[in-house]
Amino acid sequence: MRQTISHMALVVRDYDEAIAWYTGVLGFTLVEDTAQPAQNKRWVVVAPPGSAGTAILLARASKPEQEAFIGHQSGGRVFLFLSTDDFWRDHAAMTEKGVEFIRPPATYDYGTVAVFSDLYGNLWDLVQFAADHPMAFAPLEPVTRA
Repeated sequence: MRQTISHMALVVRDYDEAIAWYTGVLGFTLVEDTAQPAQNKRWVVVAPPGSAGTAILLARASKPEQEAFIGHQSGGRVFLFLSTDDFWRDHAAMTEKGVEFIRPPATYDYGTVAVFSDLYGNLWDLVQFAADHPMAFAPLEPVTRA
C-alpha cells in the first residue's frame, strides 16, 4: 500500500519568503496563491517536483503568541519527505543552492537518503527509494472522489 500525504500545512513567517525558498531552492511548483482580504488570509499551495497529487499548504500564524512560537522553533522530526528519481542530481543542486544537510547521504536497503533543514528549521528527508520499494518515485495520481 502506498501512503501519501495529500495535504500538509507548514506554518511560515512570511509567504513571499517561503514561496521563494520552496520554488527557487527546492524546485516546488506554486499551485495557488489567493488573497482572502475579508478573512485577512492568504491561501498558498506549493507542490513538490514531479508531484501530481501531493501539495503543501503554506499557512501563516494569525495570533501574536503563535508568531512568537514560530520565531523560536528549532525544528523537529515531522516526517517530511522529498522523494526523487535521481538522488545525486538533486543533492548536488540543493547543495549548490545553499541547502544545509544535517545528515549526509547514506544508502540503506530501502534507498538513499540525506536529511536537510528548510528555512524554518523543519527537517526533510531527500530520498530515492530502492526500485523495489513500494514508495519508489512515481508522480502521484490526482486523488479522485466518488
